Amino acid sequence: MSAVAQSAPAARWRPTPLIAGSIGLHGVAALAMFLGPEAWLWSLGAVAGNHAVLTLFVLWPRSSMIGRNISRLPAAAIARGEIALTFDDGPDAEVTPRVLDLLEARGVRATFFCIAEKAARHPEILREITRRGHAVENHSSAHQVTFAMLGLGGIRREIAAAQRTLAELSGQPPRYFRSPAGFRSPLLDPVLHDMGIRLVSWTRRGYDTRRTDVNFVAERLLRGLAPGDVLLLHDGHSARTPSGTPVVLDVLPRVLDAVQRQGLRPVTLAQAIDP
Repeated sequence: MSAVAQSAPAARWRPTPLIAGSIGLHGVAALAMFLGPEAWLWSLGAVAGNHAVLTLFVLWPRSSMIGRNISRLPAAAIARGEIALTFDDGPDAEVTPRVLDLLEARGVRATFFCIAEKAARHPEILREITRRGHAVENHSSAHQVTFAMLGLGGIRREIAAAQRTLAELSGQPPRYFRSPAGFRSPLLDPVLHDMGIRLVSWTRRGYDTRRTDVNFVAERLLRGLAPGDVLLLHDGHSARTPSGTPVVLDVLPRVLDAVQRQGLRPVTLAQAIDP
């Protein structure tokens, strides 16, 4: 099996209604340019307005308006009382092993969206993630802050490079992708479709890369916790408490306690979506 693609896409890529409408608008605007100065002004205004709308959805990580996006687990997983704990931006030499220990102590499985370049620097940690029964998924090769501004070729290269590295280190090609910071352009959807990978965002996040208040982060993650939720935490780039502890290490036990009290079952994304 290819390390780049999990499987061939089942059908041709189809744009969302917003993207299809945007493509049509650009075509009409291009034709209108031949009709004279008044049409030029209309064309430029319409295209500018369309780009403003698209930008709003680029900056909305949970949106499905510019491409397919999993922000909650499917109905079957909800019926089974499942949730997904996901960790971004690792592996981290200090934090990830301690996160793994906390999860193992509770018998919990999670999904790690790994940055491939960091995984290549810590291959033993990546292998330990999979050895303990967790899933390794694609969080890009370099986690570029400009990822959402890349063209088709740049997006494909970034994801494919990560796919090769993570598949080689973990033994399995990732099946899911999460964009750096959650931002992505309308060009991402056709690339993922062609590579047989699905985009995953989240149901709720605690901002544990920016907030140092453990109570705030835990409250954000646990308010309204319910079956089907996809929780976002970070084993990489974690903020520090005033005492210097990575926030995720203080928050995770609280999350696991709440999950246990509510009788929820944490599983990997693949277990929930493709059992």
